[in-house]
Order: sequence, then C-alpha cells, then structure tokens
Amino acid sequence: MVLAIDGLSVQYGKASVLSDISFSLAPGEVLCIIGPNGSGKSTLIKTLAGIVDPCFGSISLDGTDLKKISRNEVAKKIGYVPQDFQVLTSATILEAVILGRRPHVVWSLSKYDLEMVDTAMEMLNITSMSTKMLTELSGGERQRVFIARAIAQNPEIFLFDEPTSALDIRHQIDVFAMIRDISEKQKRSVLVAVHDLNFAYHYADRVMLIDKGKIVRIGTADEVMTEENIISVYGVPMQFITTDAGRYVLPIWDCASSDHKNRVILHESLAGTL
Repeated sequence: MVLAIDGLSVQYGKASVLSDISFSLAPGEVLCIIGPNGSGKSTLIKTLAGIVDPCFGSISLDGTDLKKISRNEVAKKIGYVPQDFQVLTSATILEAVILGRRPHVVWSLSKYDLEMVDTAMEMLNITSMSTKMLTELSGGERQRVFIARAIAQNPEIFLFDEPTSALDIRHQIDVFAMIRDISEKQKRSVLVAVHDLNFAYHYADRVMLIDKGKIVRIGTADEVMTEENIISVYGVPMQFITTDAGRYVLPIWDCASSDHKNRVILHESLAGTL
C-alpha cells in the first residue's frame, strides 16, 4: 500500500505550519523525519493521522483520497503513536493494548485478536505487567504500551511521533530494531519523526529534513545528512565520525568554557576508539 502526499499545506490560524509538502511512502520503507523543534514534524504526522486538517493538498492510499475512506477503514490501515499520550485512568496495560484491535472487531475479540495482542505485548516486553494500571507507569513504560497498541492494530502503515523520547537507550535501540524488523519482514511502511540524527542515519531507508514547514531535502541519509544541510537547519556545527560500525553525527560543543573543552576532547578520543 502506497501513501502519497501531494502539495500538503497546513495553517494554524494565519500562521503557515506546513507548506507544499509532497512525498510518497512505499511498502516496507522506513522514512525518518528530522528537523529542529517547531519545524513541522509533529504537525505532518498528525495531519497524516487525520487529527489535523490540511488547508491545501491531498493524502491518498493506493490512489484513493483519504477523505473518501471511512475512519474505521483508515484505522485498519494506518496506526498512529503520538508523542503525548492521553492516559486512560481506569485502564490496565492489557485493556489499552486491546484497544488496538477495535477497528477490526465486529462483536467480540476473536482468538486471532487475542494472539495479536499477546504478540505485541511480548515484542515490547510488557506481558508481565499486563494487569498494571496505566496511571502506575513511568513515561517510558506508557510509551511502550502505546507502541504495543499500534502493533496489535496491525496496520499497513505506521506513523510514529518521537516513539522513543521517554525511553532509555536500551529500549530506544530495541524499538528501532523492531521497527526495522516490521518493515523488512512484514513489508509495513513506517514514517517516524525523530530528534536523534544517528537513529535516522542507521535505521532509515530514506530521510526527510524539514525546516520552517518545508522539505529541505529528502533522500538517503548520505544525501540528506550532509554537513552543509545539518548546520544550515540546526544552526549548530557538527562533526561526522566514520567508524567500522558506520557513520555518526556529533555536535561540536562551544569551547568557551573548560567544561565544553573537556567534552570536545571526549568526542575526539571517541573518534579514535570506535
């Protein structure tokens, strides 16, 4: 299933938030959106999820305008994990993940529905906590629950808005490895907004760099994440380090203070040992 966006523009009042956004997302592709705060990453994800209405442009699935598809059918095809979660105060982890099957359920949960829920919870390592209330969880644990809910939904297209922002580094790596696994083995399409440039570099098939609501460049990580593009958009000097494990992007710290000088020395020593 191909998700196609053509000339998409969004305004909040009179302020332009997205302007003339056009791209497509192919089956089995991971496309990472990068850009500074306020660049329009979250608004783009929300617009594709049907939460924000565009003022211009179109969104289509396999050539059919999204507006012509029922909300329930869209929910079967597109799964959305927001950056901020509305916590269901009276729900357990299990109940929250089961909600992912709602678009598919006619009368009651089938054996297949329950299997999908179990699989999703196992993938996010939350099975042992299934009876816990959402209000008892840390931000990172809740994030894993809502990712599991999207997995249980079993859509053809995943929209993730900063899915690892509240996770420690081990769970960040686990989630991005899972995203790659889903895209490669199940041919699911993934659009994910991230702040960590290195995750985009190592896990994305393509990268979209946006700034001030416009696409600066879209292509492979090497094509998009050039020193010129990154410095131009983020306004921070970067150093690119190539190791046996791949290429990494690190900020060059302001050397005005002795503390920052120490950080630069650490990065230089890191470059020689990785």
